[in-house]
Amino acid sequence: MQETVVNKDNIPGALDWCVEQLRQQTVIAYPTEAVFGLGCDPDSETAVMQLLAFKQRPVEKGLILIAADYSQLKPYIADHALSVAQREKMFSSWPGPVTWVLPALPDTPRWLTGRFDTLAVRVSDHPLVQALCQKFGKPLVSTSANLSGQPPCRNVEEVLQQFGAHFPVLHGETGGRLNPSEIRDVISGDIIRQG
Repeated sequence: MQETVVNKDNIPGALDWCVEQLRQQTVIAYPTEAVFGLGCDPDSETAVMQLLAFKQRPVEKGLILIAADYSQLKPYIADHALSVAQREKMFSSWPGPVTWVLPALPDTPRWLTGRFDTLAVRVSDHPLVQALCQKFGKPLVSTSANLSGQPPCRNVEEVLQQFGAHFPVLHGETGGRLNPSEIRDVISGDIIRQG
């Protein structure tokens, strides 16, 4: 009798399975530093619109991209517009829970920037976010995993309660932080949201 070999990497909740969902333009949930995030392929208008529909969030508000390293963000941001001091200040907080608002490149999709000519970006220090972005090969759209009016999800069970038992979620723990990431403007240095 032949044994069936189960590929543990390709079962729901595993990293490889979640990357496959992203490649199919599906929205997934995954743990970040403080809460679970909803994410998708930033280059797929279909996926981003699906994510905005889940969140009941208007496209004009713009979104955050989360990445494994700065090079993943360069196709979307006007890196050349930053001074050495601005870049150093940003890099001193990364990888970590600080989101920076940077000038966006002119061809960065409006479904990411919304009504702005800037884009909010973060290089995460969460090991599962790092692994997800590395394996996917680019950054992810990142917004807190919660339905409008509901508290952000802090574990897999809460994600499944809010979004349904079959919602694709990367199994793992959050980084244990209480507050979502701080958001700062790289040009002015202003704090937009306290961390």
